[in-house]
Formats: sequence, C-alpha cells, structure tokens
Amino acid sequence: MTLAATMEPSLTARDLVRSFGPRRAVDGVSLSLVAGDCLALFGPNGAGKTTLLRMLGGLLRPTSGSASIEGVSLPGGADVRVRVGLVSHQTMLYDALTARENVEFAARMYGVSDVRGAAERVLQRLGAGSFADVRVRSLSRGMQQRVSVARAIVHQPSVLLADEPFTGLDAAGASALTRMLADLRDSGATIIIVTHNLDEALSLCTAAAIMRDGRFVRLDRAPIPARDEYTALYRELSVDAA
Repeated sequence: MTLAATMEPSLTARDLVRSFGPRRAVDGVSLSLVAGDCLALFGPNGAGKTTLLRMLGGLLRPTSGSASIEGVSLPGGADVRVRVGLVSHQTMLYDALTARENVEFAARMYGVSDVRGAAERVLQRLGAGSFADVRVRSLSRGMQQRVSVARAIVHQPSVLLADEPFTGLDAAGASALTRMLADLRDSGATIIIVTHNLDEALSLCTAAAIMRDGRFVRLDRAPIPARDEYTALYRELSVDAA
C-alpha cells in the first residue's frame, strides 16, 4: 500500500515545531500517513528525528503545530497510548526482570487479554523465545533490543514508531525484525522507522524522508529511488551538506 489521499489518514502532522530555548529541534514538519504506510526517516545525528518521534508518540508537546493519531489529537492520553507502539533508541527495559516479565508487564498495562500467550508469541516471533526466562541484565545488547521490540508490539498497535530499531542486532536479528515489520505493515499498521540502515529500511518503506536541521529536505513516496541512487541523494542532502 502507498500513501493515498483517498484513504483516511491514520497519522498526521501539520507544521510541527519543537523548540528548546532558541534552538528549533523540529521546524515545521508536516506529513500524512495511512494504514499500511511505512515511512523510513533518515538524517544525520541532531537532525530532529527522535524529537519528532517523541511528539508523534505523545511523549512531548509541540511548541506549535498539531498532530493526531486516528483522529485523536496529540499528546492525548491512554486513548493514544493504546494505539501506539514505541521502540526507543535505548531499550528502557527493567534489568531485574526476565525478558518474559518485561513483555508481560507491558501487555498488562495495555489491557491485553491473554498476557502470557501474547508475550510468548511476540518473543518467539523475534527469535527471543529461548531467552524468555533470562533476566534482562544478563542478555546481550542485541537480544535486549529484540525484547524491547517485542514489548512495543505485544498489544498489536495500529501505529509503530521505531527509533533505531536495528541497533545492536546481528544479521539474524535484523532479518527477524525486518520480517516482523513487513508483516505489521501488510496487516495495516502505520510505521515510522528512524534509522541509518538504508538497506533494511528501503526494503520496507512506502515512503522515505531525509531530515536535516529540523526539516524534511526530501520526501519520496513509492516508488522510492533505487538503493544506490537514494544513498547518493542521502549523502548529498545530509552528509555533504553538513
């Protein structure tokens, strides 16, 4: 599926601005995504990508502008949180709990009916099932990342916001995550992936944006330029322009 004006948007932003003192971390970003869209968001460090995701996840109020998820204005409350899955750049897991306990805790917070079964399914899906009863502090960084993703999707969110989800993953973990994201996209979830991993993200996305200095400097909708062409564009607009 692609961005389509004829479909009701599931996620919108209009002229979003977030300032920290005199600095505008996000400077007038607008976008509209529908069910089944996957936006790959690229840009150098400090471009404003994480700040944008935090606003879209309802974790940070914009200085100006507006955003909504499935018609609910952000930042919203519990009615927004139940719709959103958030993968943070840091795992934010409870080190003293096992992988299973971390995911089950999230499932209970979101009111999932079959807490045990839901946690088991997502851990298996991400190749973390054999580590389910290991305390998080004993897991590798890559396995912690798998658990973090499992926690974010255990309630089957309609919108997934993923900040560097491939961090720390080996080839098997990256492959498992890519398959899971593709399944979510194909089932109608709306996804935004912030990443430096062009190969994985371009294989998934229906739209791609390059962000610099708080703004989108390029936004492509399907068909996305081929990998080599897009890599050159990315370098020209972000790396060489820095």
